[in-house]
Amino acid sequence: MAKSTYTTAIATKICEMLVEGKSLRQICEEPGMPNKATVLRWLADEKRAVFRDQYARAREMQAEAIADEILEIADDGRNDWMEIVGKEGDTVGWRVNGEAVQRSRLRVDSRKWLLSKMLPKKYGETKDSGEDSGDVKIHGGLPE
Repeated sequence: MAKSTYTTAIATKICEMLVEGKSLRQICEEPGMPNKATVLRWLADEKRAVFRDQYARAREMQAEAIADEILEIADDGRNDWMEIVGKEGDTVGWRVNGEAVQRSRLRVDSRKWLLSKMLPKKYGETKDSGEDSGDVKIHGGLPE
């Protein structure tokens, strides 16, 4: 049975695991950890303001870890190529492993989307809405 009593040690462990890149769902499935509803209740509890602040900082650090992970995934080309083996068992060439490339793209895109929601000011889409944004209008014409 998961623990449901709040302790500083459990709160700290939750935040450490978030920074390591684990989701709250994964953390709460670990032995000795409270269920997700309990953690959310702790976050909503006014008496747990210190935990709420610690949790918020951990989520920000988690976002930075996800940004690092995006670069690692994009730079990892270990499975991008498949060896083509002939009838004799010898290598006759290489071809792109489309499935691995697509999976890497999905992993990167999913993390980019998540970052845009976690830290929209830093990783979100920028939208110009000021006076100088929009269509360019040209007045006049070519000189004669």
